[in-house]
Amino acid sequence: MKDEENTDCEIPDQVLKLLSEEEVARVSAGQGELRLNDGDEYIDLAAPNNGVRSVHGALQQTMGKVLSRKAVSAATWEKLAARFGTRFATKARK
Repeated sequence: MKDEENTDCEIPDQVLKLLSEEEVARVSAGQGELRLNDGDEYIDLAAPNNGVRSVHGALQQTMGKVLSRKAVSAATWEKLAARFGTRFATKARK
């Protein structure tokens, strides 16, 4: 119960295992909930198996608990993308 009171954001175990202790602390404290802009990538913590997604327009107004690419290191984001997939992520321009 005490842990629930100190945690603003529940992080699924499969995501938690890929974050560093510092990232877990930052995201759990709600610091991972940055304002996302159009095109920013995130993982929906309610459905991480949906993979990396990108913000599109009005979506940024209606998002729930997410893990933003901005909230973790590049190395951690690569692990998350490899684990959960990127089919809904922004496509790299050629």
